[in-house]
Amino acid sequence: MIAHAKLEKLLERYDALQVQMASDVDPQEFVRLSKEFAELTPVVEAVRALMDAMAEAQDLAELIAEPETDSDMSDLAAGELEAIKKRVPELEHAVQILLLPKDADDDRNVILEVRAGTGGDEAALFAGDLFRMYQRYADIRKWKLEIISANEAAMGGYKEISAAIMGKGAFAKLKYESGVHRVQRVPETEASGRIHTSAATVAILPEAEEVDIQIDEKDLRIDVFRASGPGGQSVNTTDSAVRITHIPSGLVVSQQDEKSQHKNRAKGMKVLRARLYEAERMRADAQRAKERKGQVGTGDRSERIRTYNFPQGRVTDHRINLTLYKLEKMLAGEALDEMIDSLVAEEQARRLAMFDEDDA
Repeated sequence: MIAHAKLEKLLERYDALQVQMASDVDPQEFVRLSKEFAELTPVVEAVRALMDAMAEAQDLAELIAEPETDSDMSDLAAGELEAIKKRVPELEHAVQILLLPKDADDDRNVILEVRAGTGGDEAALFAGDLFRMYQRYADIRKWKLEIISANEAAMGGYKEISAAIMGKGAFAKLKYESGVHRVQRVPETEASGRIHTSAATVAILPEAEEVDIQIDEKDLRIDVFRASGPGGQSVNTTDSAVRITHIPSGLVVSQQDEKSQHKNRAKGMKVLRARLYEAERMRADAQRAKERKGQVGTGDRSERIRTYNFPQGRVTDHRINLTLYKLEKMLAGEALDEMIDSLVAEEQARRLAMFDEDDA
């Protein structure tokens, strides 16, 4: 049960924000207040619905208890009270979900990285399948996807590919995708029909702005070289490819897809910032290691999270033991929301249990 005083305090803050926004405040302060007001609005609406239901339940209970109330009215009130008593837990659950602390990075854009793992050519083909799945999912959600770099494999697919995905709530949805994805299928080149297992690694990084990660130029080593395509063929005749080494962390980012050295450097810096920001997030999360042991999707890229079984047409997420017999729809991006929503629900249930302990 949520403490009534906590809900009252939230409503008081909402009313105070309305008063402040109507007063003479500078534009920067108005933007800050407006953002807080917008974030609180759905919470306040849910709280008011809960409090109205609770007040109505109390009124009905008092009406039933009144000696003057005739039997017909009492029966009618009892029926309404029973219906409200069923609604109150649902309304309270909705408020609890809205009151859960929000991941500060949920509204950020995403840097997506897909790399072929064990399995040779088949792993590269699977990496291509996964990338297209996210590409289609981005299209469905009306997000913009821009390829940053791609290293194609000789037999098709990708050794590795990275892209920026821009859209509302991109990180909130995709953050559960980080980890090892495994595929079980019969390769086209397999004459005996034997099922092969291979894997690809997915990394979902929240895109970081320059204000989030300050990178000192003296901490960078920039190497330029001539870009080359598959099989060593020349992409262009100038030293446009860029390799950026962040000396303190040892992180290395190479970028050669653009013909301009300046553009390659800008794209490389975007990826470097995202990786440094993610490393900082992981360090902060490590301080809450006990909490993370029960968390859905820790973001550990060495964790096997999902298996795509082609012979049986199924996809299994090992973190929540959920199997969907919708392999084709999954790879088309159409069933990905169903999987992600189940992961979100599991994570919310875990956090709600902690929420209840805090309020106890």
